[in-house]
Amino acid sequence: MANTFTSYLNKDVGTAASTVVTVAASTQTTVIGMTAANTTASAVTVDVFITRSSVDYYIIEGAPVPSGGSLVVIGGTQKVVLIASDILKIKSSAATSVDAVTSVLEITP
Repeated sequence: MANTFTSYLNKDVGTAASTVVTVAASTQTTVIGMTAANTTASAVTVDVFITRSSVDYYIIEGAPVPSGGSLVVIGGTQKVVLIASDILKIKSSAATSVDAVTSVLEITP
């Protein structure tokens, strides 16, 4: 099995859900960290969720992020395991208002 650490960057996340990562077939992905930074002059809220079989499962919904601030959505002792075909998504309450950095460990056969 190959273990690969990698990161995904989402720039200017807005009100439409942005895909962070889609897990490939025969792959497991462990999200080890995710930070959302507000890049605007006003407070925003952030949603982060997993879509599995067309159903959305929220990790966090409507979390406030102050102007110039950030929110650690996943990190520390919390990890999130994604399976094949899962899609991790993020969206904001305002257009082009959030940058997100996500660190993962991908495990492939």
